[in-house]
Amino acid sequence: MNQQATTGVRVVGPADGVVRSDPEGSRSDRFLIDREDSGGGFSLVEHTLAPHVLAAPLHLHTLEDEYSFILEGRLGALLGDEEVFAEAGTLVFKPRGQWHTFWNAGDVPVRLLEIISPGGLEQLFRKLGEPGGEYDPETLPALAAKYGCEVDFARTMPIVERHRLAF
Repeated sequence: MNQQATTGVRVVGPADGVVRSDPEGSRSDRFLIDREDSGGGFSLVEHTLAPHVLAAPLHLHTLEDEYSFILEGRLGALLGDEEVFAEAGTLVFKPRGQWHTFWNAGDVPVRLLEIISPGGLEQLFRKLGEPGGEYDPETLPALAAKYGCEVDFARTMPIVERHRLAF
């Protein structure tokens, strides 16, 4: 993990980074720092979710921790068995090995910075942003497994129904 960073000092402005959005425009990812940029230590992705949209099926990571810093809006999250809600200025920690998911729990877009440590999981987000890279219950488990993740669609649907979320 002690790789050399591939780029030197740089500033990432509000219009910089590669943005991937779903066809409906309900979610987007803006890739700010990739694993290669940080020497492997972390990656940074800005997620934006439309109101009442689930970000991902219930899942867990075996290789990395995630930290979601809420910039705008209201985030709902299931962390293990606990449901939490976070407003702008709040940090939500999702440790490796913990089942979790999150959603926009408000009526305006939610925007958050996702810090992934160590980096690498952002590549799964990139794959999901490619044409045909949807959250398909038939294909996502195998794709997620390549990145050390597990998904649980059966336990996701009660969350979608309880909060009336688009997924």
